[in-house]
Amino acid sequence: MSMTPAELRVKIFADGADVSDMARLSENPLIQGFTTNPTLMRKAGVADYRAFARDVIAAIPAMPISFEVFADDFDAMQRQAEEIGTWGDNVYIKIPITNTRAESAVPLMRRLADQGLKINATAMFTLDHARAVADVLGGGPAAYASVFAGRIADSGRDPVPLMSEALDILASAPNIELIWASPREVFDIVRANDMGCHVITVTSDLLAKLSSLGKDLDVFSLETVRMFHDDAQSAGYSL
Repeated sequence: MSMTPAELRVKIFADGADVSDMARLSENPLIQGFTTNPTLMRKAGVADYRAFARDVIAAIPAMPISFEVFADDFDAMQRQAEEIGTWGDNVYIKIPITNTRAESAVPLMRRLADQGLKINATAMFTLDHARAVADVLGGGPAAYASVFAGRIADSGRDPVPLMSEALDILASAPNIELIWASPREVFDIVRANDMGCHVITVTSDLLAKLSSLGKDLDVFSLETVRMFHDDAQSAGYSL
């Protein structure tokens, strides 16, 4: 039997950086949280990080929202994380698993968690990353572990076995929820749901496709045929 969006157990977090779009999505019952990052913010034209965060938190005061540090030095990263942690009780601080010199940020995560800050460990790709995060964040404040399953798939690897094992690793740390990050298609949402992943981040473009989940394939076929026909007519093609 086909699944409908309302039957999904995996929590869907909207991934973006447009305040009005985020506010609109917060009214969608499928959305249970939000994530953003400097790349999305830059694409959305965000110029003032603090002002952007203030507007987002004002519009969405009760759902979890993750904001990312952008420093590359760990002392500066800690200062940014401590400030972000003051922005709201619903705020999680995204800390990349390493800096740009491949130096581990795990010790920093431990220091921040010891201060009671909620961490979203991001840019994770390996089981070693999952083990390290489980070790330093387990038993502490609520946290997320964001494994970039979509990018793992871009490398030609099936992310499901890795994600399943990451879930097993995190089972010893129930305060940490596993995020399936960077999904590419609606079927990624189904896979994340079926394997018991806690959260999946979804862009507005992918969320728009979610209405196709469980659609009758004969209906989908007819809609596609009509689309091709209508576009050919609109273009005025003739042979």
